[in-house]
Amino acid sequence: MKCDVLTLFPDILSAYLNESILKRARSKGLLDVALYNFRDFTSDSHRTVDDMPYGGGAGMVLKPEPLFKALDVLAEDGVPRRVVLLSPQGAPFSQKVAEVFSKEDRRIVFICGRYEGIDERVMSRVDEEISIGDYVMTGGELAALVIIDAVTRLLPGALGDAKSIEDESFTWGLLDYPQYTRPREYCGLKVPDVLLSGNHKDIIAWRRGQALKKTLAVRPDLLETAKLSDEDQRMISDLRDGYGSK
Repeated sequence: MKCDVLTLFPDILSAYLNESILKRARSKGLLDVALYNFRDFTSDSHRTVDDMPYGGGAGMVLKPEPLFKALDVLAEDGVPRRVVLLSPQGAPFSQKVAEVFSKEDRRIVFICGRYEGIDERVMSRVDEEISIGDYVMTGGELAALVIIDAVTRLLPGALGDAKSIEDESFTWGLLDYPQYTRPREYCGLKVPDVLLSGNHKDIIAWRRGQALKKTLAVRPDLLETAKLSDEDQRMISDLRDGYGSK
């Protein structure tokens, strides 16, 4: 994954990018992230990036000039880019979007908004808006990190065990099943016997059932698009009957 991040606070991102999986992915050349500060593309002595909104209202709005200049400078290398504005008004980010980004040949430019928003004229240079949820944050930096992290995990070689991607929540359309490790009993709480049985067929069936149970209880909307077998449908029917009898 190759991307550029336009932000007022590059240090917020650099701290996270230099830890754990993202750090290793960068050292392997799997992840290439360049950080750019809006203020470096201003032309006045005060390095002004915002101003009061026309028509009145609370807060400040990011000016168009620094962002236009930044995008112009990035374009000078002739490398194709996909420009993404991180905004609560954007399309929802999901595992499917992460998979699309993981296969993107172009460099992805993430524009991190701040204050009350960005001058609407910047939208003429944006390919798409993306949101990580129906809530408002101080800026787009954390959203950029969420997306970069989710996409990086999908890059071949980024994780020590590629199979772990297959078993994660949302990859197979369901929430994840419960996980346990040593000790076998702690504070009177025991690891389910099936996980200690060594019977892989039973373990797989138990995990699938637990994933269906969790998804039905917490995110039933996911079941509408998940790939479900006839056995899955039967288990869901039994679970619903069980809930109805309570």
